[in-house]
Amino acid sequence: MIPLFLSSLFGFILLGIPIAFALLLTALVLAWFMGSWSPPLVVQTIFRGIDSFPLMAIPFFLLAGEIMNTGGIAQRIIMVAKAMFGHVRGGLGYVTVVAGMLIAGVSGSAVADASAIGSMLFPVMKKEGYDPEKAGALFAGAATIGPIIPPSIPMVIFGVIANVSVIRLFIGGIIPGVILGGGLMIGWYLHTRGKTRYHVEGRFSLIGVFKACWDALLALFLPVIILGGILLGICTATEAAVVSAVYAFIVSFFIYRELKLKDMMRVLVNTVRGTAVVLLVCGAAMAAAYFITTAQIPEMLAGLLLQLSGGSWVLFMLWVNILLLITGCVMDLTPALLILGPMLLPIAVKYGLDPVYFGVVMVVNLCIGLITPPVGNVLFVACGISKIAMGSMSRAIWPNIVIGIIVIFIITYLPWTIMYLPGLIPK
Repeated sequence: MIPLFLSSLFGFILLGIPIAFALLLTALVLAWFMGSWSPPLVVQTIFRGIDSFPLMAIPFFLLAGEIMNTGGIAQRIIMVAKAMFGHVRGGLGYVTVVAGMLIAGVSGSAVADASAIGSMLFPVMKKEGYDPEKAGALFAGAATIGPIIPPSIPMVIFGVIANVSVIRLFIGGIIPGVILGGGLMIGWYLHTRGKTRYHVEGRFSLIGVFKACWDALLALFLPVIILGGILLGICTATEAAVVSAVYAFIVSFFIYRELKLKDMMRVLVNTVRGTAVVLLVCGAAMAAAYFITTAQIPEMLAGLLLQLSGGSWVLFMLWVNILLLITGCVMDLTPALLILGPMLLPIAVKYGLDPVYFGVVMVVNLCIGLITPPVGNVLFVACGISKIAMGSMSRAIWPNIVIGIIVIFIITYLPWTIMYLPGLIPK
């Protein structure tokens, strides 16, 4: 059944069929060959898959991200990063990475972060003589931090399908996100070292940092509201998403006054479009997962991985990471997470691995797929913003992909990087 499943899924994808419909057609193919043809069952499974309270966090986090990009919140956060790092050689590159880490604490979406960071910083970097391909590759790489540092839409999805605490997943992503940001900054330093065209932009000013932080105080307070409310038990992750959207609207509309009523239609349409895409993929993946489970494909995969790993969790995680890296090249993060999560998690539990640890590793790994050719969504966004051809961008992005792979293996084989902070939270 595994060859049938893989050939059906990737066959439909190669034909250019959208991933959600490819998953539905794969479910129907599996049902046909198992002799359990039932389109009504597929529809029922779709609705059961999206009938989940935690999944309601997705539209509200998307709405908060749209408001943030339109209402001046993202711009102020970027100015804080520029005040802190704009004075060093190639400073706008460091600003890009730090801005990606700060904005990640607001939106939870890599595409939203890429749009916010790229549209604001790329034109400035290009104007000041930065290598356009490297600048585009850098803001694309920085955007992958978005779904890792909380809040994170993929971690909400993994928490739902694996019945794992979303709060612990959120907290588990903090250190890996910081490590990835540090790795990107090291890579940028190696790129700019000794290159005179990356000139120094003024001097560091503590007063300038203070002014930027004061101007962005309400924007910087948004991640505090999200995480503080969750950790203090005041609200769930879903309720925190609602609070973040309302807070972002109040700050952007009534205080910063950069969000206008005429902007709201575009903000809401983008939110609805993004939500529809994510939930349709979720429902389709749940339908495919039902027939995958019925066909005992997870058991077959488990047997194969157990045979390859020889009872060692180290080898098991090596094969898992290789599988996820290959999958990320041809499939977006959300469907890959929805398909492989339920299949791989039971095997990980057999090895005694914590579901939180395994979920964070999966999310970080698949985030690298967002900038990996040929299907990386963030890579396409970066090409659109920078007007750089996919071929040129693909060549420039490889150092960041290598950095991401190094980070994956660091967090995989140093589990405390994920589990230390969640361990401080009472269960």
